[in-house]
Amino acid sequence: MLTDAEPTDRRSAGAPSGGVPAPAEVMARAGGENFPVASRVLPRAARADLLAIYGFARLVDELGDSYPGDRLAALDWLEGELDRAYAGAATHPLLVRLQPTLRRCSPERELFVRLIDANRMDQRVQRYGSWEQLRGYCALSADPVGELVLCVLGLATPERVALSDSICTGLQLLEHCQDVAEDLAAGRVYLPADELEHCGATVAELGRPHASAPVRELIAFEIRRARALFDEGAPLIGELSGRARVAVAGFLAGGRANAAAIEAAGYDVLAGAPRAGRIALARELARALLASRRVRS
Repeated sequence: MLTDAEPTDRRSAGAPSGGVPAPAEVMARAGGENFPVASRVLPRAARADLLAIYGFARLVDELGDSYPGDRLAALDWLEGELDRAYAGAATHPLLVRLQPTLRRCSPERELFVRLIDANRMDQRVQRYGSWEQLRGYCALSADPVGELVLCVLGLATPERVALSDSICTGLQLLEHCQDVAEDLAAGRVYLPADELEHCGATVAELGRPHASAPVRELIAFEIRRARALFDEGAPLIGELSGRARVAVAGFLAGGRANAAAIEAAGYDVLAGAPRAGRIALARELARALLASRRVRS
């Protein structure tokens, strides 16, 4: 995490007048994710790189979700700041922190830009008509993160990235299910409209204190889809070894454990986002690692 010695000034050269969130504000949500942001089994340098990437991704989301002024202008500023980071001249502390990662790992700029573009889309699109449309959004908002993780670990290949995409899309879909009420309050509905209609659910029902039977049916369907995506991506764990294998298995385990938490809550995600505890996460991690050993053998 960021130390007290690191700069926390909200101002940054050329930054939007509304103020850019400080690092502590941005990183505060790391503990609430469905997966370990930077597993402690990894070497210190890899953990630092993953935290730097997470800081960038969270900053993008904060500007896209909470910035009080012109969010598109703020996101444009951030893309310019990303270019400055690649040139070694970033000004915001989180982008300064990202610079060593860019030098060490040489990730493609396009991966970071896709995260920014997902938040640009959030300013224009409030509904998704079909799963195909939502998956296209996930290709911007989630899949680049998995590829960046593989890049940090020095393990990115086209085949592994494809498996990672399935896990990341599943994690994003799971988060959309957990955050239905929060997203609706922001004016967004990520659940596909055609599937809402198929289950006999309405957008108005998503604002209730508890999920109706049609909404529960829809959430159950989406969780089955997320689980299928996790199963599609699970062979990635068998492709890896050592600490990297354990760390990446943690992402998959987090998804499966939180899917189980939603199932245990009867798919009522409106009463509060169901989340897995540490024991459930550890159990799913052990299962993922054991399953990958069987595949490898």
